[in-house]
Amino acid sequence: MKKATQSRATTKFKNKQQVVYPLQGVGQIISIEKRPFKGEDLLYYIIYLEVTDMTVMVPVDKAEELGIRAIVSKKKSEEALALISEDFEPIPADWKLRYQMNLDLLKQGSIKDIATVVRALYHRSKVKELPILERKLFDSALKLLVDEVSFSLNKSKDEVEELIFNRLEAEPKKAAKKTSKKAAADPET
Repeated sequence: MKKATQSRATTKFKNKQQVVYPLQGVGQIISIEKRPFKGEDLLYYIIYLEVTDMTVMVPVDKAEELGIRAIVSKKKSEEALALISEDFEPIPADWKLRYQMNLDLLKQGSIKDIATVVRALYHRSKVKELPILERKLFDSALKLLVDEVSFSLNKSKDEVEELIFNRLEAEPKKAAKKTSKKAAADPET
């Protein structure tokens, strides 16, 4: 395993590439460097995370395991935006269980998982005020979604945030349309 690390000449990501670090946000690889670790030279991505003004070193061999991935395509961003305005399954009433489920989704780090958390917690907050931990989780998920979608669609963060909230607010209208179309298509209901 150690020899594979040393002989590995190619990396999945390139210098100056935008990447997503789950639970941290969008960052840019500012360099790829060899650094000593336990008497061995390992290859590291040096990633600058603008949102927290933090620079992190991630071993190249651990990047995939940590969920670091490229910014999604425009199509995937649009799918995530469509997801937040779709019908959704009710989530557990127990906030601790709900919090853990949503945290696990955020750790997985896919844009659809992030959009699912934003949608679920936004609609839950309309029923009852969120506990502080869930509110922080919602804020984090929203920020992650806004950051990635803004990079993917090449729009400002303000535009993307407005777009997300417009879609979240439009949800009841869309759900009503789906129900009426379904009823019209199925005369036995």
